[in-house]
Amino acid sequence: MPIEPVAKVSDKVIRKIVFPAAGMGTRFLPATKATPKEMLTVVDRPLIQYGVEEALASGMDDIIMVTGRGKRAIEDHFDISAELEANLHAAGKDELYREVSRVARMASVAYVRQKVAMGLGHAVLCAAPWVGDECFGVSLADELMISDVPVMQQLREKHEESGFSVVALARVPEEDVSKYGIVDVDQEQGGLFRLHGMVEKPEAKNAPSNMAMIGRYIFTPRLFDFLKEGEIGVGGELQLTDAMNTLAKVEPVYGLLVNAERFDAGNPLGFLIANATLGLKNKKYGDLLKAALEKLL
Repeated sequence: MPIEPVAKVSDKVIRKIVFPAAGMGTRFLPATKATPKEMLTVVDRPLIQYGVEEALASGMDDIIMVTGRGKRAIEDHFDISAELEANLHAAGKDELYREVSRVARMASVAYVRQKVAMGLGHAVLCAAPWVGDECFGVSLADELMISDVPVMQQLREKHEESGFSVVALARVPEEDVSKYGIVDVDQEQGGLFRLHGMVEKPEAKNAPSNMAMIGRYIFTPRLFDFLKEGEIGVGGELQLTDAMNTLAKVEPVYGLLVNAERFDAGNPLGFLIANATLGLKNKKYGDLLKAALEKLL
């Protein structure tokens, strides 16, 4: 089925992006009992910083963080710490001073509290008053993606071509299908797949494809209508996938197989692989880490 020409929902440049960061990080307990999962460090910076830097490199500089209890460290990380900066500057630690100062001033961030943990869909809905009637991005920080062209930029370019929602996809092995939201798609046209439905964590034998949604999205504001109307599902949560399914019935929703090195850093093994892989590539630590690992293996 060819992708039909469509009128753009909005001619405005996408600047707003939502980071749902209110989850409890149960897969990392007890590490995340007092530390937000988003603040766990891969090599030399927390996961949430990788996501914010990707957004900024994609031209999305109006950032909305949806947080919950115990997430104050995220706010502090992107805030100015005058005392710390003064101490670093006075001690002549110029490189650290510049980096700490850069992080604190890299973006304008608004914080919204999700008072009750009711799922990813509810977290995105919490951002609706700040997004308004604009198209917007959504980024899940525990999906760490490294690429020459930022993944959000890849989605943004396809959104500007199509005028509608675009979801990042990756092909996953059959044994991993049950871990993801899997999409039902038409044949690729112009680099995009038309999405007809999404199934949350299906058994491999019942999955409509092997293409998984991997935590990067651009949505039209109509998504909020279906989140508001959505029913609370399993576990007392409002599912983003359910709203996307409804959205796909009334307007096009597209998928893009993105080009990136991807790490599922939301689980301990993926987190360790991310640290090892990016650590070996790091200019400062790579050679030292390689030598240390060779002694262990």
